[in-house]
Formats: sequence, structure tokens, C-alpha cells
Amino acid sequence: MTVLYTEIDSPLGLLLLTGEPSPTAPGGTALASLSVPGQKGAARPGPGDRREPAAFAEAERRLKAYFAGELRDFGLEYTTHGTEFREKVWSALDAVPYGRTTTYGEIAARVGASRMAVRAVGGAIGANPLLVLRPCHRVIGADGSMTGYAGGLERKRLLLDLES
Repeated sequence: MTVLYTEIDSPLGLLLLTGEPSPTAPGGTALASLSVPGQKGAARPGPGDRREPAAFAEAERRLKAYFAGELRDFGLEYTTHGTEFREKVWSALDAVPYGRTTTYGEIAARVGASRMAVRAVGGAIGANPLLVLRPCHRVIGADGSMTGYAGGLERKRLLLDLES
């Protein structure tokens, strides 16, 4: 499968988007990752990947509308490849409403994980390949504290402020 990529400017810095062609996706590309500079575990274009800005025009338009405060739901197609557990956690992230926050414990409960599995939930959230799009920035500590974010706490704060 051909992996496409592009970079777009944003208030978070340069965003790297990767994806795969899909006839059912808005704009023709299903997104596989969205990462920010310095992100732990971020995707990197490989030698066989192809820079294709036009393939991400719709995603770019929707991201710009989001950052302008004009869009709350991206409505894009994703193609992620996580374990069954990670996919469950990532789906639970999709259910966290714009402008709201939740906790790691609440996400664990939504996916049927025990209180003992909160660390595993945190690991799955930290491995989210679609920053911003799958709103892991909306997950905070049980005490309301600003906890881990693969893109950095400053970016997490920026996103939560944008949505408040």
C-alpha cells in the first residue's frame, strides 16, 4: 500500500499527516497519523512514501477550520493499526465531546478495563497516532491535573483552551 504524506502549518507547529488512498474517505485519503514536531513515537516518512499535499487538502481544510474555532467534528476517515485493546481505547477517545474532558479511569471504565488497567489505558492513549483528530488531549488526571500528552503539555493546554 502506498503511504502518502504532507506537512501543514498550524498553531501547534508543523503537522505531519500520513495516510492511504481510500475511495470512501473525504478527499480520497484515509488518515493513518497526525504528529507534531518532537512527538514521542511519531510517524516518519519512509523511502517508499510519497509526498502528496493534494491528497490531504480536505483534512487540511478541516484542521484549519478547527483551529479557527469553526469546526468541532472532523468527519474524516482513519486507518489505524493498533491492537484490539488500543483500538477500543481510541474509539472511546472519539466519544469524548468537544470542549469536555474525561479521566484515564473513565476511559478505562468505558472500555471495560479494571481500575488496575488504567496504566494500560494511559499507554494506549499515549500511542494514539492521530493527535488532535482523536482527542487524547481531552484526557486529564483524576485530580484535574494536566497529565501526559505525546505532543507536550503546552500543546495540550493550547488545544483545551481552544475548545473552552
